[in-house]
Amino acid sequence: MSSLWPSLPYEAWRATCDTLHAHTQVLGKLAVVLAPPEPELEHGALRVTARGWETSLLPAPDGSGAFAVALDLHAHEALVEHADGPARRIPLTPNRSVAEVTRDVLGAVRELAGAVEINLKPQETSWQTPLDEDTEHATYDVSQVARYFQAATRVALVLAAYRAPYRGRSTPVNAWWGSFDFAVSLFSGRPADPPSQDFIMRNAMDAEEIAVGWWPGDDRYPRAAFYAYAHPAHPGFSAADLSPGRWDAALGEFVLDWDDVVAAADPHATALEFCRSAASHACAVCAWDPALASSLEASPPPIR
Repeated sequence: MSSLWPSLPYEAWRATCDTLHAHTQVLGKLAVVLAPPEPELEHGALRVTARGWETSLLPAPDGSGAFAVALDLHAHEALVEHADGPARRIPLTPNRSVAEVTRDVLGAVRELAGAVEINLKPQETSWQTPLDEDTEHATYDVSQVARYFQAATRVALVLAAYRAPYRGRSTPVNAWWGSFDFAVSLFSGRPADPPSQDFIMRNAMDAEEIAVGWWPGDDRYPRAAFYAYAHPAHPGFSAADLSPGRWDAALGEFVLDWDDVVAAADPHATALEFCRSAASHACAVCAWDPALASSLEASPPPIR
C-alpha cells in the first residue's frame, strides 16, 4: 500500500463529504448562470487544481471584467477573486454551515463582480434544503478534507493521462458538482438518444460517449471507486474481464474500488489500465472508428 495514495473509507468522512459537496454546488451554479453555454453542459463543470475545486474565468455580471471562485482545500477557505486583483476569502471552518458559507460567497461575488442570482436548490443530492438555508451540513474535518484532496489530485492525474492521446473530441478532467465526481468523456462524433427527457439527460447525453471517472462514495455505492460506462451501451458491453475492476449490474457500470487501487504495487498504473481497458472494450463493442480506438493506446503517438 502506498502512503501517497490514502485510504478513503466513505462512512468515516461522510458528514464532511456532504458538506464539501454542498459547497461545490455554489461554484457550479455560478458557472451554469454565467459561463457561455457549451454542448453536454460542459460550461457548468468545475476544475480540480493544486488548490482545490475552482471555476474557470467567469464574466463579471457588472461588466467589470472576469472573476473566479475557488474552494481552497489547503487554506480551507472559499476564495472569490476578481481578475483586476480584489479578492475576498470566506472561511469554511470551524464547522461553518453551508448556509453561512453560501451567503458569504454570494455576497462577495456581488461585491466584487455584480449582482447574480442562482438556483439555490441542491441538485443530485439526497437533501433538498436550499443552500442558503442549509444549517444541517456543517461538519468540516480538515484532516478528512486533506485525505480526500490527496486522493482527488492523484485521480486527476490518472484521468488526464488516460485522455491525453485520444484524437477525437474529449472533455478535460471535469469536476462535477452535482454527482460530486471527476470524469472524462470521449466522443465518437455520432449523436445519441438521451436516456430520458429531463433537463440534464437531454442536454448532457445527446452524443455517443465513453465516460470514465471517480467518485469518493455516495448513498448508491458507499465506497470510493473509479467507474466506466458507455452511452449508449451496446449488447455485450458488460461481458468483459477488467480485473481487479468488475461489472456492477445495479449501477450498469464497471467499477474499480479505490481500496484495490491503493493496495496495488503501482496504484497509478492499475487505475490507468482500468480506464484504458474499459474504453478500449467500449470502442470495440460499440463499433467506434478503429482509428479513434487505437489512439487511446497512443497509436499513432501524439508527438512524432
